Amino acid sequence: MAEMMVRENRVLKAMKKGRKALGYQMTFPSVWDVEILGRLDFDYVWLDGEHGPFGYTELEEMTRAVEAAGATAVARVENVEASHILQYLDRGIQGIMGPHIASGEDAEKLVDACYFGPIGHRSFGGNRGTNYSFTPDAWGDKRDFYQQANDNMLVGALLEDQGSIDNIDDILAVDGIHYFGIGMNDFAQGIGYPGEPEHPDVVKAADELSDYIRSKGCYMSGDIMGSVWIHELLLNSAQQFMDENS
Repeated sequence: MAEMMVRENRVLKAMKKGRKALGYQMTFPSVWDVEILGRLDFDYVWLDGEHGPFGYTELEEMTRAVEAAGATAVARVENVEASHILQYLDRGIQGIMGPHIASGEDAEKLVDACYFGPIGHRSFGGNRGTNYSFTPDAWGDKRDFYQQANDNMLVGALLEDQGSIDNIDDILAVDGIHYFGIGMNDFAQGIGYPGEPEHPDVVKAADELSDYIRSKGCYMSGDIMGSVWIHELLLNSAQQFMDENS
């Protein structure tokens, strides 16, 4: 059996054991927060690269901090273009959530960018995400590395548009996606209810879409991952302190 060259993805490990992976979501870079919360042994840290101010340097620093805390780094990207996703993978990210997946073609682009062959066409470069190209000297063959990288790559698709509903069968037909999520704010806007994510029609559409996905044997994000926003952790703790001392 080949030596393990790739960090084990703790979300996928939890899935195999039948439990939810626990993590928190960050919309801003802070290695200090990751270092402090690392004492609680979260499974993953989810970085919002679509809306947060994560440059590639900050992204790499955050990924190092997440790994030092023993967790898996997961990120939502801005789009599913291969060149963009590659920058995340080369920083060491082991989980990608693609936004606005509204067609089978979108889903195929996402998968193709995230995996090495034979599943996809991820490029191999000399960065930390590929062990700085040291794999040939250390293990003699890149094929084991490619396989391990693919086995530990978590891929999620975010459904946020009318096309996500209309083309859901085409989306679900694409292999390589572990879970699906619904971004309620953009989903509401995408189906004609901007600013109304709690509108009964929006909630009904989201519930029906989720139920349909599950009926096909696929997972929604909440089925496999339990998460909380970092600002909720901060505010809730601060509020508790104020309540207890005022």
